[in-house]
Amino acid sequence: MEVRRLQKSCLLLFFCFVGFCHSEFAPKYTFLKQATEAPAVSYYDYIIIGGGTAGCPLASTLSQKFSVLLLERGGSPYGNSNITNLASFADTLADLSPTSASQRFVSEDGVINARARVLGGGSCLNAGFYTRASPDYVRRAGWSDGRLVNESYSWVERLVAFQPPMLQWQSAVRDGLLAAGVTPYNGFTYDHIYGTKVGGTIFDRNGHRHTAADLLAYANPSRLTVLLRATASKILWNLNGRRKPAANGVLFKDETGRWKRAYVKRGGEITLAAGALGSPQLLMLSGVGPRADLEKKGIKVVVDQPMVGKGMSDNPMNAIFVPSPTPVETSLIQVVGITKFGSYIEAASGHFFAGSTGGGGGAEAPAARDFGIFSPQTGQLSTVPPKQRTPEAIERAVKAMNNLDESGFRGGFILEKVIGPLSTGHLELKTLNPDDNPSVTFNYFSNPLDLRRCVQGIKTIEKVIQTKPFRKFRYPFISIEALLNMTVNFPVNLLPRHQNDSKDLEQFCKDTVMTIWHYHGGCQVGRVVDGDYRVIGVDGLRVIDGSTFYFSPGTNPQATVMMLGRYMGVKILNERLRAKGET
Repeated sequence: MEVRRLQKSCLLLFFCFVGFCHSEFAPKYTFLKQATEAPAVSYYDYIIIGGGTAGCPLASTLSQKFSVLLLERGGSPYGNSNITNLASFADTLADLSPTSASQRFVSEDGVINARARVLGGGSCLNAGFYTRASPDYVRRAGWSDGRLVNESYSWVERLVAFQPPMLQWQSAVRDGLLAAGVTPYNGFTYDHIYGTKVGGTIFDRNGHRHTAADLLAYANPSRLTVLLRATASKILWNLNGRRKPAANGVLFKDETGRWKRAYVKRGGEITLAAGALGSPQLLMLSGVGPRADLEKKGIKVVVDQPMVGKGMSDNPMNAIFVPSPTPVETSLIQVVGITKFGSYIEAASGHFFAGSTGGGGGAEAPAARDFGIFSPQTGQLSTVPPKQRTPEAIERAVKAMNNLDESGFRGGFILEKVIGPLSTGHLELKTLNPDDNPSVTFNYFSNPLDLRRCVQGIKTIEKVIQTKPFRKFRYPFISIEALLNMTVNFPVNLLPRHQNDSKDLEQFCKDTVMTIWHYHGGCQVGRVVDGDYRVIGVDGLRVIDGSTFYFSPGTNPQATVMMLGRYMGVKILNERLRAKGET
């Protein structure tokens, strides 16, 4: 009996050490509430707008000592099988309903994209790859406390990161990369190292997704309130007798359209963590942005800040589809080749690639076929003239796809993503409605180095496909040029095609460019926020998310965005407690 008591005491001590002293576990959070339950006026020490990849870890951390309100415009990821199950990866992106976890937007470049509208943010929509940023990226970002950076990564990894199962397709990609010269082999690691490696994943061994929302298990439930379907409209300001405007509240509405206000107590702060589209959009709606643009929309200017919405970038992705003569496992990103010329090579595969989009018709309903992000279900009808890109046109394309031979859906994609990128664009308001997408232009490949890197990446993919380890997964009679032509015909964007796409790789890159959802910028450090992520020109307001980045971190950014939420939460806590004379 005494031994059992000792074991229980040791177990309790361990959980307290890693941050679970008074925590609850997903999905049974008592602090999750609908915004309709919120009072008309409320007060908190900290208010965070955006329950996404940065907002969730930030809220968990701050709630250890202070009262926190986390506002999320979407719903809960728990109980949504499209989010949870690996095999349903494409289904959420194809869901165009007003309550979908994915809100589609089309950049002015003609590339289909998506932004998250769910607790957990982009970690509920992405392909799940988990990998840290390089030490050089950490240094350039100004995260000077290296020990805290590593501790913050580890804090995230305890709950949401896993080693993936390496089955046949992904193993062939790994071995093909090595045979193609992307060396050395670095094994399984979260670290960013030149060569080929197996990275982490947020999908567990059962194919179930774990998201940033799971990090709310670290929270103190007595100090945290999470409001779902709470759409922030603008930040409220204290302008009375102050040298600078001070953010002191948030105006938001619930799903019935009722307006509510939440204010910060003395010494508190508001943080925007609404992502690379949402954060600059809300700053502008709140009167912080380029004066001419705000006045054109009839918005009262609080601070003329011309750099809000500038520096928008999206890492271009291009891919080659490889049909397989043998069945392949359903897999998302597990292996990456980190090249020295500035391209990352990754792959995904599956029979009826990436899911069903069957619409839940029951066991008797046949699953619809799709190519995931390459499918007409996502609205990417590049070969259809703009005025003919209607729901009816999409329906016809889906029907045609369902009539294709089953073997055409067996295989996978090997893709390359350009590092950085160096090409940048901008974001502008379209309307005054925070639910509407802003206008965003990324200017893919406007910098010639990005284009050269894409070409080198595609050439590397061609080498991988022709290696001995990959021989099992390609038809020997289908040439590389034929594979390029096949890929060109997929409806991956709204751009016109050219007849020389398979012979001119620069044209191929331009014509088949896609997103990998790693867009960033709009509130960059040194331009819109300072090194502590405080918005320049105002008090009491920070931005902590991917909108502050100049370049996408690592091969895939989610690990670093979650780390940043934890990292800055600890720094803010320490700063506040020092000011109060506490330890």
